[in-house]
Amino acid sequence: MRVALAIGDAGGVGPELAAKLLTHAELQGQDVVVVGDASVLAMGARHAGVKLDLPVVSADQVSDLPGGHVLLDLKNCSADGALLGQSSPETGAASLQNFAAVLRLAKAGVADVVMFTPFNKHSMRLARPSYVDEIGFIDMTLSSDRSGREFNVLEEVWNARVTSHIPLRQVAETLSVERILGSLRLTAEVMAGAGKPGARIGVAALNPHAGDGRNFGHEDDDIIAPAVEAAVAEGIPATGPVPSDTVFVRATRGEFDAVLTMYHDQGQIAMKLMGFDRGVTLIAGYGFPIVTPAHGTAFDIAGKGKADLGATLEAARLGIRLAKLNPARGNPVPLAEGWATDKVAPSRAAAE
Repeated sequence: MRVALAIGDAGGVGPELAAKLLTHAELQGQDVVVVGDASVLAMGARHAGVKLDLPVVSADQVSDLPGGHVLLDLKNCSADGALLGQSSPETGAASLQNFAAVLRLAKAGVADVVMFTPFNKHSMRLARPSYVDEIGFIDMTLSSDRSGREFNVLEEVWNARVTSHIPLRQVAETLSVERILGSLRLTAEVMAGAGKPGARIGVAALNPHAGDGRNFGHEDDDIIAPAVEAAVAEGIPATGPVPSDTVFVRATRGEFDAVLTMYHDQGQIAMKLMGFDRGVTLIAGYGFPIVTPAHGTAFDIAGKGKADLGATLEAARLGIRLAKLNPARGNPVPLAEGWATDKVAPSRAAAE
């Protein structure tokens, strides 16, 4: 069981969190391949006040890794040039390269869990203006024939979404019976894989009062309700549409195991209010768990040694647990020559 850990944006708390995680007692004895720049990890260790001395491996050695913690040094982002507390094309380019590398390691069967400490999307877009979000990047990197979904995970309730990183004004027009039904199927599948078969799913309404009999919109009656009915007909225990101002209340009281929300902040606000320091983002649907803490790069405390490990440690726990529950994997895809060297050149024009 091996975790492939991508070091997050060097301008934020990602390097510090990576160093703290690697020295935590629970990760001792766990096989981990850390991917990123050695100088950035060393900087993170200084910020964290911990000592690290990881064996360094090259890209052509990953098919025969030793046990324990090792570092794949991509030499892609000198810590001396990292601007703490700021976005930059250099840190964005390194994040993209680190992320692609850990995904390929998992696809090749070298790792069982993909994990990353926080990225900064603005930095990534400075390096690659076409970058939208993690799911689109994963689809492209893995040549996936099915897009995954993001889940926010707390012990008491899971949150899945139908749409994610799109403008709020586009949400209603993006919803369809098929898209919601597909999200319900994937939610049931992922929950079963997490040891929760038959998970009860509360489906959040889009509009206030679930549309109030079409007074506040038609989507709840015409799109969400038919999708829930179709899911129930397939044996998925779904309920909804439930007004979004009460669906999480009902979940925390034990009525639902998961909540399917229609858009990003409809679920994120509730989940972060309930457990900001322990929330995990799980990206599921790719044959192996992809996990990260649900918070961001925290530029305001970068370099100050104040980063809380809680959510990062929970992410590692969840990824390892899910991989152990689902050890069967598809056919691995061998790593191509130069698999770890496709660094994204920083886009100065985009930065300016």
